[in-house]
Amino acid sequence: MSSEGKKLFNIIILGVSFMFIFTAFQSCGNIAQTVITNLNNTDFHGSGYTSMSIIYGVLSASNLISPSLVAIVGPQFSMVVSGVFYSLYIAVFIQPATWAFYTASVLIGIAAAVLWTAQGNCLTENSDENTIGRNSGIFWALLQFSLIFGNLYIYFAWQGKTHISESDRRTVFIALTVISLVGTVLFFLIRKQEDTKAPGDDDSTNEILGESSSARNKMMRAVAAFKKSITLSFTKEMLLLSVTTAYTGLVLTFFSGVYGTCIGAVNRFGSEEKSLIGLSGIFIGVGEILGGGIFGLLSKKSCSGRNPVVMLGILVHFIAFYLIFFNMPNDAPIAPMEGTDQVAYMIPSKEVAMLCSFLLGLGDSCFNTQLLSILGFLYSEDSAPAFAIFKFVQSICAAVAYFYSNYFLLQWQLLIMVVVGFFGTITFFTVEWGAAAALAARGSDYSSI
Repeated sequence: MSSEGKKLFNIIILGVSFMFIFTAFQSCGNIAQTVITNLNNTDFHGSGYTSMSIIYGVLSASNLISPSLVAIVGPQFSMVVSGVFYSLYIAVFIQPATWAFYTASVLIGIAAAVLWTAQGNCLTENSDENTIGRNSGIFWALLQFSLIFGNLYIYFAWQGKTHISESDRRTVFIALTVISLVGTVLFFLIRKQEDTKAPGDDDSTNEILGESSSARNKMMRAVAAFKKSITLSFTKEMLLLSVTTAYTGLVLTFFSGVYGTCIGAVNRFGSEEKSLIGLSGIFIGVGEILGGGIFGLLSKKSCSGRNPVVMLGILVHFIAFYLIFFNMPNDAPIAPMEGTDQVAYMIPSKEVAMLCSFLLGLGDSCFNTQLLSILGFLYSEDSAPAFAIFKFVQSICAAVAYFYSNYFLLQWQLLIMVVVGFFGTITFFTVEWGAAAALAARGSDYSSI
């Protein structure tokens, strides 16, 4: 197999592995609060929102050290170990205990930081400035198939049910645990890239993440990775992109946990309210996959760079937020186990709710494919620290959003996303214009990015 063929194979395996793991984890996130609500009249006393807040809070802090950990053990082994912890978190729901639930939340926060740092490194190692857009799209589209399969099962398995039994819960989470483990095993298929650089060539990625049996050299690389993360954090481009990244963290919280909970709490949806959570996840996934395919795989046909895609993403999201505001009761995110009988500005419509799910996924893919692409382009030689900073900002904002989701009415959650999204779009435009100017100075074709 040629070098390019091997790189493309690695990208596909990376995407498929993440697809399996996040089929399990995202399905778990979509139904966690609904399942927990049915458990809180037992000895279990936990909150899905609180758990996710812990996960993303720990994830954000762990990104400070994740480049060093990846430097020591390598990206492939880092992803394998992280995948095991994802599986353990999902397995907790088979027989829930409050202490195990929150302990697993802390552990998966650490694992997630390492997993996404290693993913960014692997994506960049197998790409160049001409293929980073395509590879980001392939990875994102494959990853987002995860929203289809798990939610499709939930939709059919829970159709017509207003209460989730112990048997239903165990069946779902045993299956999701096995799926997560399958994705973890697939990481072993990723093939290591051969070092083609001549002796004496300078490559900061190799310097930070290169292979070495020397414990001293590994520690030096770990320290170098940590220092590089701190340095990159205060560059102009990274500070500007952090606003855009913050927005993706808020949106991640909303579509992966809050919106499904809102749908499941609307009593006017009748006996379909629980199965609609799964259907909503499917429509989010369709939007994500469509966006990844169009804006990643077809990126070479664009001559205007990333800004139009991001502009489309924010417009799509604003339309979705407007429709959600009119369609969903204001107290839906914090409704009790009995649900809510309130009505917003229109009678709740299942069709509008599913349309909004699709728009949320489509807009999210616009932002994330372009962020992955511009980070891989700007920081090709410092990929692990750059992607660690990306996940640090995204996850800390997701943690904050999960925390206030316990208390804020729907209108305030939507307003926060509108404001941050507006400024995040402007800051992304600023960085992209700078990247275009740098390419023009080098005499490169802007459409190549």
